[in-house]
Amino acid sequence: MASGTARDIKNKIEATRKTSQITKAMNMVSASKLRRAEKKMRDYRPFMKNLQDTIAQILNSNLDLQHKMLEKREVKKTGYLLITSDRGLAGGYNNNLFRQFLKDVKEKYKTNDDYYLGIIGSKGYYYFQAQDVNIINKNIINIRDDIQFIDIVELIQKMIDMYILEEVDEIIIYYNKYINTIRQDITAEKILPIDTIEGDKRQILYEFEPSPQQVLNVLMPIYIQNMIYGFILNAKTSEHAARMTAMKSATDNAMEIIENLTLHYNRARQAAITQELTEIVSGAAALK
Repeated sequence: MASGTARDIKNKIEATRKTSQITKAMNMVSASKLRRAEKKMRDYRPFMKNLQDTIAQILNSNLDLQHKMLEKREVKKTGYLLITSDRGLAGGYNNNLFRQFLKDVKEKYKTNDDYYLGIIGSKGYYYFQAQDVNIINKNIINIRDDIQFIDIVELIQKMIDMYILEEVDEIIIYYNKYINTIRQDITAEKILPIDTIEGDKRQILYEFEPSPQQVLNVLMPIYIQNMIYGFILNAKTSEHAARMTAMKSATDNAMEIIENLTLHYNRARQAAITQELTEIVSGAAALK
């Protein structure tokens, strides 16, 4: 009996050791992807800053400029955009986001018909397909590691068109905001209408052709599209950080389990040896 127990424990130790090797490898892969995602996010910021500065300068040059994306109106329907992941093994990255979003809409709306939902990432798409909500995109939009703007532009443009046509009166994005490798905060940010555009508002010394209004009309959709793309890059960085942390915890837990199992294994072996010695002694005594 003791021998069988020791053998079972040894098998569990070996299985857990193999699992720890896998989780350690996944931790290292996620750490490498995290560094690349951080770099991509940093490299994107100068472009967004220049775009913000240009729009801020245009608005500052003429106070009579108008655009639908800058106008506030009564909110009758809201469009939401959720950024989730394609893969799991990232701790509470997706589930915490789902829980917070559902909590917020349940408090705000009586029925699911009062809002529309755009979803990026297969995990979120499959989850909300079963929630009886108005999903804007009818197909899965994958959020691969090397996600490009072209992957998500169709959904983003559709949501912008819905706002321009007044099918929704505001657009809010939910995502995991990257703070550092161990902290990612679930964040809800209003995209439309735009309250303020932070940027360089110094007096400009050049003219916009054919007119500031026409240039603004072209730049505003580009600004929103790239703002959302920036949020997606941030969320992707959070995903790698969450997976790296989850795999580190899994590896640590596996090593702790191995340590405990090794202790039980040694005790089981000691019990088996003691039992065998007892049987030998008892047999020798019976022969006398």
